[in-house]
Amino acid sequence: MTHINRNKFEEITLSTQPVFQGRVISLQVDTVRLPNGETATREIVKHPGAVAVLALLNDRMLVVEQYRKPLEKSQVEIPAGKLDAGEDPLDAAKRELEEETGYRCGSIEKICSFYTSPGFADEILHLYVAQDLTKGTVKLDEDEFLECESLSLEEAQQYIREQRISDAKTITAVYAWQAYKLTGSF
Repeated sequence: MTHINRNKFEEITLSTQPVFQGRVISLQVDTVRLPNGETATREIVKHPGAVAVLALLNDRMLVVEQYRKPLEKSQVEIPAGKLDAGEDPLDAAKRELEEETGYRCGSIEKICSFYTSPGFADEILHLYVAQDLTKGTVKLDEDEFLECESLSLEEAQQYIREQRISDAKTITAVYAWQAYKLTGSF
């Protein structure tokens, strides 16, 4: 068996210059040594990580519509949010589900984790599927304005075609749901 050198592309950090520290993200510029010995700079967004929930209720997925300022438009997305410092992703997923949709789950399992934009950010997103939902209480953040609705798989696919759903976490969740309906497993 051939051994693969996974570090052959490693970039060694020579220095880090903090640029911005916000409530959610920070920005830094790293000077790195490239594998060929040259140096380059990398602009890096640091993020605490996030969770997202494919919440299934009566063969429909719960989604929220909210305005996304970077896109200058409203988007339909699955419930999601950032991790608080030291928070377990499973606990965060349950919290975000209830805060944004008003539902609690009887069962929840992890589908996968993925990096959202590894070319410039370290944000990792943990995607869960929640089922056996019961009504709880919506608890939106003071600066959060959204509406919750439910979609069939066909409606979600149509929203993707119309770009009403256009974020990676929701598209991933829709395709995971489609695979589940075909195979019986996530």
